[in-house]
Amino acid sequence: MKLLAVCGPTASGKTALAVACAKRLNGEIVSCDALLVYKRLDIGTAKPTQAERGGIPHHMIDVVEPTENFSVSDFERLALPAVEDILARGKTPVLCGGTGFYMNALLYQSGFGRTPASAELRKKYEAIAREEGRAALHRRLREVDPESAAVLHENDVKRVVRALEIYELTGRKKSEQNDGLTPRYPFVAVAYDHPREELYARIGKRVDAMLEAGLVEEVRALLADGVPENAQCMQGIGYKEVVDFLKNGGLQSTMSDIIKQNTRNYAKRQLTFFKKMQNLSWLAPEDAEGAAEKVCKIYDGR
Repeated sequence: MKLLAVCGPTASGKTALAVACAKRLNGEIVSCDALLVYKRLDIGTAKPTQAERGGIPHHMIDVVEPTENFSVSDFERLALPAVEDILARGKTPVLCGGTGFYMNALLYQSGFGRTPASAELRKKYEAIAREEGRAALHRRLREVDPESAAVLHENDVKRVVRALEIYELTGRKKSEQNDGLTPRYPFVAVAYDHPREELYARIGKRVDAMLEAGLVEEVRALLADGVPENAQCMQGIGYKEVVDFLKNGGLQSTMSDIIKQNTRNYAKRQLTFFKKMQNLSWLAPEDAEGAAEKVCKIYDGR
């Protein structure tokens, strides 16, 4: 049984396509989105409604509280058993999302090199992550092994620590050890290939819709209920800009423009990431049902 990965940038139509494909392939959807894991973050994440889910079971949505930190390793720990359970029931796992590091955690087994482990070094780097922050730890890796830093998210502390450990023990970069990505399962990946200006227009409409639906009120309620403004979930695009707006005032139109710009920049990074994905077919934008028919032919090797 193969996996299907529906990936691509934000606002490209992944959810509707994944649901349409899951219906055709007797599948269940495993969300690969770093913010959809959080409960109560609904508007700013464009969390699919029950109607949008189309009766298809969705996994890895609403699994942690907004006060909690959540890493790539946490995602792998919870999501991989879901994938294995879907397969065991003879159904097709349909991975859907734009967080490439999360999707890769399910698609690939990432090697850790043959260098022995050092408990002392791991404690040292884990302490840095705790006391100075994950971003500070990631900066250290970027200084000595920029290639590994480019493919490891700062929240993936386990692998960042391992890369630093390898460098300190051997003087060689983890990226030089050729312990690349090994697929866990056969898979096919698809993404919509929107013209850049069309994608940006979709992003603009989505941000407008989020603000009209009450994004500012959603963030205000989270803060009022004790979610710290520096919580991990509040660093997501849309949330951090609203937090700044609520703290410092200004025009909502300016805040909206900043969210749109930051989302466009994020979409560019997503495109760069997914262009390197194995077995990826780019689809001309069209209605989800028509695209799903083409995806099923790709999936079946026709």
